Amino acid sequence: MPDTPHQINDIIHGRIRLGVMAYLSTASPASFPELLKKTGATNGNLSTHLTKLEAAGFVRQEKGYKGKRPQTLVHLTGAGRKAWIEYLDALRDMLNI
Repeated sequence: MPDTPHQINDIIHGRIRLGVMAYLSTASPASFPELLKKTGATNGNLSTHLTKLEAAGFVRQEKGYKGKRPQTLVHLTGAGRKAWIEYLDALRDMLNI
């Protein structure tokens, strides 16, 4: 288990990405507007962070339509859940709890 700050997963550790991962850990999938509201990010900023999480294999974006409107659903992947648990374990180790 990681036990120093240098071993914290930097992909997750950014404020917006941390918020996305935390929310998806209990509410996967979530819609793009839902994640906008929960993170307080702008459209472009959230999109950039989701792309980074997706490139790491932590989330999967599903693009489709709800009626005639485009809809993006974001799913936490198995690798994302594993990385999230490891992230939380690293924090616990650092805090000795």
